[in-house]
Amino acid sequence: MSTPDQPIGIFDSGIGGLTVANAIHRFLPNEKLIYFGDTVHMPYGDKSADAIRYYCLRISKFLLEQNCKMIVIACNSASSAAYDVLVDFFGGKVPFVNVVDPLVMEVVKSGYHNIGVIATKATINSSVYKNKINSLNLQANVHQLATPLLAPMIEEGFYNGNITQSVIDSYLSQPVMQNIDVLLLACTHYPLIKDEINEYYQGKVDIMDSIDAVVREVTRILKQEKLLSNTHTGEDVFYVSDYTTSFEETAKNFYQGEIKLITKALWD
Repeated sequence: MSTPDQPIGIFDSGIGGLTVANAIHRFLPNEKLIYFGDTVHMPYGDKSADAIRYYCLRISKFLLEQNCKMIVIACNSASSAAYDVLVDFFGGKVPFVNVVDPLVMEVVKSGYHNIGVIATKATINSSVYKNKINSLNLQANVHQLATPLLAPMIEEGFYNGNITQSVIDSYLSQPVMQNIDVLLLACTHYPLIKDEINEYYQGKVDIMDSIDAVVREVTRILKQEKLLSNTHTGEDVFYVSDYTTSFEETAKNFYQGEIKLITKALWD
């Protein structure tokens, strides 16, 4: 049986999931977080679904070995490819939260008709957003576009500049991204370029990401399972599968707190 003082595990292919960790840290400050960034294999967006599932199973096993009471899959590619497998494989040992379902529920409840989705190749190829949205609202038109340059560009710190805006403009000017009411940022890296995306659309298209929706879902489940911590339970811990200076340098832009990276090679 899990207890409230156990940590929450969070993982991503690299740095983007720190946006989720940062939000959980801000809204649930009593919770201890254990983060794992799989920098050996980043980005997941160009990996096969089978490879992503293998990585996720190994990382989840590691987080369970750290006594985590919940695991948050803070990566859209991993959520799309591996969520159901993880839930089945670990047989209800702990609750798993993905970043897809909370955002899908938010956009459907908001009643949008023409919905754009930008994400990695893995997420777009899975059609997980289109399928889940249309399962709840058959009338919704879902326009999908793979934007594979954005995540690695953000990982390397190339954002908030002319290069970023040029790449964003090139993607969003494509015909499939026209005549939409809302754009879903279906990658946990993308909130860092939300201002540039807003600038492109000049405020005429609503922009939604999964961060706040995921925090609400995490809070709901912890309360439901009586696992919400009422006292500060320790400092957050950050693991990477391979240390990179770019990760450490860029991490402070994703997570507003002290980060000390611990290298944990799961694939030795």
